[in-house]
Amino acid sequence: MIIAVSGKGGTGKTLVSSLLIKALSGREMDILAIDADPDSNLPEALGVDVHKTVGDVREELKEDTAKGRIPTGMNKWDILDYKIMESIIETPNFDLLVMGRPEGSGCYCAVNNMLRRIIENLSSNYDMIIIDTEAGLEHLSRRTTQNVDVMLVVTDKSKRGILTAQRIGQLAEELEIKFQELYLVLNRVNTENEEEVLKKAKETGLEMVGVIYEDDEVTQYDIEGRPLVELPDESNTVKTVSGILSRIKVE
Repeated sequence: MIIAVSGKGGTGKTLVSSLLIKALSGREMDILAIDADPDSNLPEALGVDVHKTVGDVREELKEDTAKGRIPTGMNKWDILDYKIMESIIETPNFDLLVMGRPEGSGCYCAVNNMLRRIIENLSSNYDMIIIDTEAGLEHLSRRTTQNVDVMLVVTDKSKRGILTAQRIGQLAEELEIKFQELYLVLNRVNTENEEEVLKKAKETGLEMVGVIYEDDEVTQYDIEGRPLVELPDESNTVKTVSGILSRIKVE
């Protein structure tokens, strides 16, 4: 099963992604976390140090090719696949792959093309793949996430965040990307304005699967740079994200 988490930048994609992984980590399953956002934050939220990204691997292969270090007759995709496998970080609870970005003038489109190939190649090795996508709509327009089973669109109470969520739903329909399920997750909601925010969220046309309330503990973790997976199990935010898994029928 592949779950992708999308939405406008800064709305809480990484919070949801990391806590999904935390909730799944206690189960007997092989989990792959993919940070597909060039503004990479998932490793910090998971408390994992990353020394090499897929973008780094691609740049190294480009340099080796330019300098004639690749033996004649060797398939560059085979080399790339091998090096990408080497860059997967293994932890006791999950594996992590960070897409990163090419250095210099390299186009991020190439990394997205590799992400599609990676998902195809690795999906059979894992019970669950969680993808923290790049912010906005690009992953849809490039069809990076076309093989995703469940898309969770995260928004906060901002008008821009809700508008991006609405556009993600519309674009997926226009491009005929057939997710099994497409849900909305509303983040940073205050009880004082909850009714107004929920009314605006309904305008996205997406089914609501979870409401995460403003959480001082999460804010403090962010300020201190502490991994979000270290939030206590009794945290309301942790419980809410665990509940989302139940609603999307992940047993």
